[in-house]
Amino acid sequence: MKTFSEFGLEPKVLRAITEMGFEESTPIQEKAIPVALEGRDLIGQAQTGTGKTAAFGIPLVNKIDVKEDRIVALIMCPTRELAIQVAEEIEKLGRFKGIRSLPIYGGQDIVKQIRALRKKPQIIIGTPGRLLDHINRKTIKLDDVQTVILDEADEMLDMGFMDDIQSILKLVPEERNTMLFSATMPANIRRLADQFLKNPEHVSVIPKQVSAPLIDQAYIELHERQKFEALCRLLDMEAPDLAIIFGRTKRRVDELSEALQKRGYTAEGLHGDLSQNQRDNVMRKFRDGSIDVLVATDVAARGLDVSGVTHVINFDLPQDPESYVHRIGRTGRAGKEGVAYTFVTPREIDHLYFIEKITRHRITRKPMPSLAEAIEGKQKLTAERVLDVLQQEEHNEYKGLAISLLEQHDSVHLLAAALKLLTGEKKDVAIELTPEDPIRAKKRRPDVRSYGRKPAGPYGTAGGARRNDRPYDRDRNGRGRREDGGYRDNRDYRGRSDGRDQKGYSRPSNRSNEGSLV
Repeated sequence: MKTFSEFGLEPKVLRAITEMGFEESTPIQEKAIPVALEGRDLIGQAQTGTGKTAAFGIPLVNKIDVKEDRIVALIMCPTRELAIQVAEEIEKLGRFKGIRSLPIYGGQDIVKQIRALRKKPQIIIGTPGRLLDHINRKTIKLDDVQTVILDEADEMLDMGFMDDIQSILKLVPEERNTMLFSATMPANIRRLADQFLKNPEHVSVIPKQVSAPLIDQAYIELHERQKFEALCRLLDMEAPDLAIIFGRTKRRVDELSEALQKRGYTAEGLHGDLSQNQRDNVMRKFRDGSIDVLVATDVAARGLDVSGVTHVINFDLPQDPESYVHRIGRTGRAGKEGVAYTFVTPREIDHLYFIEKITRHRITRKPMPSLAEAIEGKQKLTAERVLDVLQQEEHNEYKGLAISLLEQHDSVHLLAAALKLLTGEKKDVAIELTPEDPIRAKKRRPDVRSYGRKPAGPYGTAGGARRNDRPYDRDRNGRGRREDGGYRDNRDYRGRSDGRDQKGYSRPSNRSNEGSLV
């Protein structure tokens, strides 16, 4: 990888990059920055979390004259969250040079934005809808724009912004530099590029796997009413630095965040019904560590980029594989490892297998955390905190009291009592969440091109073979086996609808196990 000093950047821009902690360029930055510095049009294909904001932000800040008092650059983003994040990064990159940037998005007072526009920003970062509002009010003029960047272009088109984007781009001078960044390249993206980009350079750093290899992915099969207790045990056992928990609905997010607070966890919810001030307040707390658990819907978390997220937990299974990839992509960013857990009810297991097939990644099955594992996890975290304080040697003022206590009590009993006090007692509050309907695997048309006349099954296996027929799921006698070598439990017999397994033997009832959390 190249260092940033090899790109021939201005000293003030290099200083900002160093202050931000960047050392070497990422693959998308290494390919895109030289093209952008030359002023050529560019199509960049890269997933989120690969450093693409800096890939267009660094050359943009580098080439803008600080004396400019016009809008010379326009960045369009699909959501206000992403617009805010891009604006923050642009501000950091341009702070020593003195570049002025301004985010423009819906949900914020437009009068406040008009006042900010009077300070003559050189870079506007905005969502298409709010940009058009300003253009119609004549508070933003694009006559002098020299650079246009479309960030997350596929997301913008999926959200129905094609007409808005076309209307905006037609108002920008034809002699300009245009860069388009997208995770995927469907036909509508290519049409947009053909219409507005001139001989673009195409750079791509798409990994072979859709799912990030640095993310340890696992699922836990359990019943709906077991989810919350399992979540609490998982949080205690894993002790995440920062965790994002995904719920399917706004009601789920509200109930779940309130329930976690009652149990003593520092958690807050994020969904589309919150005001912009409420959303900003929640995200500020999450970024500075005031809360360590964020409960969110897919829409609220779209474009969310917070460094240091160690765990993602899918409390509810996502609707589609793309949402699954987006969710787990909130962790394991910038080369760091992450952990993703997914809760799956027995009626949703087929949908999970479909997600595995599309993402081309085997998701490991893990057992439900036991109460003993949860307690052990909390104790281990407390011990680590004590050792951290010990190594920092910032406890001299407590030594006198410690000596006095040791003269009166046994050292082991004394330390055990201190650890118990620091660990804290989890509040035993009864929680009852409104159940969500399970997600079923969608029926798909037979693919006769791949399998001839014989229709394909729901997972691409000819003749509709069931997932339990995979070679690594069954022994030579045809019985399902777990990864630990034992036979699958009664929840895995799904061969027939008459209460019997695939060989015709009676299937044991699982009703007695539904409430078990052992």
